[in-house]
Amino acid sequence: MDFASALARAGKFLGYHVTVCDARPVFATRARFPDADEVVVDWPHRYLRGTETDARTVLCVLTHDAKFDVPLLKVALALPVAFVGALGSRRTHEDRTRRLREEGVSARELARLRSPIGLDLGARTPEETALSIVAEVVAARRGGTGVPLTGTDTPIHRDADHGAATAA
Repeated sequence: MDFASALARAGKFLGYHVTVCDARPVFATRARFPDADEVVVDWPHRYLRGTETDARTVLCVLTHDAKFDVPLLKVALALPVAFVGALGSRRTHEDRTRRLREEGVSARELARLRSPIGLDLGARTPEETALSIVAEVVAARRGGTGVPLTGTDTPIHRDADHGAATAA
């Protein structure tokens, strides 16, 4: 849960409305997530089905547990949201992908899943991992590449609406 708490802080820092949802009351507490706007005790897939989302919504799955991940990702990948990512090793991702296919998730929907989530920053701590995740979210949202600007000739700033380059 340290990763989830760090990600909630990073999301709040970036101006997102942050909701943390977990079916386990011992984990979904205001004390663990003081920076979250909402802390919800419910099965995440059930909560997501009843929650309004749009093309700006970012969903990050951090549980590493198929009984939570698979139902949630099945719902999330069918929604027209901006970003769906899941934490875990490459082995976890392969197992999760297999299970999602068995649940009828299409190849097109699976192609939207960002997993393992985050940019390669060499992150080790929860805070560094949160930074790598929000960096990927920003890059995906703004049309960035995630590569260092040093030595590139790509625009530094992008148009807020279309990901197109603007003059700097």
